[in-house]
Amino acid sequence: MESVTLETAVKDIAQKARQASRTMAALPTAVKNQILRDTATALEANLEQIKAENSKDVAAAREKQLSPAMINRLEISEAVIADMIRGLHEIAALEDPVGEVDEMAKRPSGITVGRMRVPLGVISMIYESRPNVTIDSAALCLKAGNVVILRGGSEAIHSNLVLAGIMQGVLSAAGVDPAVVQVLPFTDRAAVDILLKQEEYIDLVIPRGGEGLIRAVTQKSMIPVLKHYKGVCHIFIDKDAKPEMAIPIVHNSKVQRPGVCNAVEGVLVHQECSATMIPALAADLSAAGVRLLGCAKSCSLDRRVEPAADEDWGREFLDLALVVKVVSGMDQAMEYIAEHGSQHTEAIITDSYERSQRFLREVDASAVIVNAATRFNDGGQFGLGAEIGISTTKLHAYGPMGLKELTTRKFIVLGQGEIRS
Repeated sequence: MESVTLETAVKDIAQKARQASRTMAALPTAVKNQILRDTATALEANLEQIKAENSKDVAAAREKQLSPAMINRLEISEAVIADMIRGLHEIAALEDPVGEVDEMAKRPSGITVGRMRVPLGVISMIYESRPNVTIDSAALCLKAGNVVILRGGSEAIHSNLVLAGIMQGVLSAAGVDPAVVQVLPFTDRAAVDILLKQEEYIDLVIPRGGEGLIRAVTQKSMIPVLKHYKGVCHIFIDKDAKPEMAIPIVHNSKVQRPGVCNAVEGVLVHQECSATMIPALAADLSAAGVRLLGCAKSCSLDRRVEPAADEDWGREFLDLALVVKVVSGMDQAMEYIAEHGSQHTEAIITDSYERSQRFLREVDASAVIVNAATRFNDGGQFGLGAEIGISTTKLHAYGPMGLKELTTRKFIVLGQGEIRS
């Protein structure tokens, strides 16, 4: 497709999305929930079609010799479809935030002022590999009253198109504009560059994937981007921390799922407990296959700790590896976190209420945790029901993004003929 034609086609998708958003914002909760439940039914009914389209993507991925891990993420098994169906029903069961009114207050002028929760409008999701993100993201955006333009990885184009097509069929049957959910049908990367210039029609871009993808989107976008580049999470073990609490927390934070953004990548140990804590940590983590890279002091306390290279400090390993550093106290721990953290998740293990409260106040991260694993920074674990991602930027959301984070609030004013003097 010639660039001029491609630009016209992408702009047409964005325009249709903006037009659909005008009616989507007023769609009743019952209609949205029925669309979600009907989509779940349609996925089950179209299982063979989904698998046939997905097989095209998997075959192409094998031909291109993509990694086994990439192919595994690409495959839509019956278990993956079952998860999508379950997710649709769970989102349908969540409370609808759209239209909530609060903070109503009478002003001296006689007017009553409050806030009403409303959809963001048009959201563009740019993501990699996993086709289930197509349904998961579309469902969350729809429930929050938004329109979504989806652009998955080119390796999943057939899978994403068939999944979105099924949802569009359900929307049409419900009398709702199918442009509420659209997949960018072009594998040409230039299409994404064009999409990121449609600030007239798109309100927010949410990229999901590796740091390279997110930085590329952020650099090119003329539209606000909600992002997190990486998850460099830390646990500070305070001087009075009990090993029976600290060891299981660090173990769970690293070992349960080492390749996720809320896994711990660095452990900071107070010097006053380091002589006993570091050997205990090394014994536990080494037995679980974790490679420990440490400062000179850490290495001197246990032979299982290897010397860390300069580039290891602040590194996102996404693997069974982490850094260990002995610190003089909380001040040095917080200085290290400020320098090397990614504003994702930071935790302290302590018996001191005073120091725990100081850590909560002063450490800048989307989630700050006292005496629990970093792995809890998750929308489901926080009671959001589901999440579309985790934001480490502060405008307009910070941390896991659920339904409420896919909305904003506008002021509403009720009067009885008041005029301003």
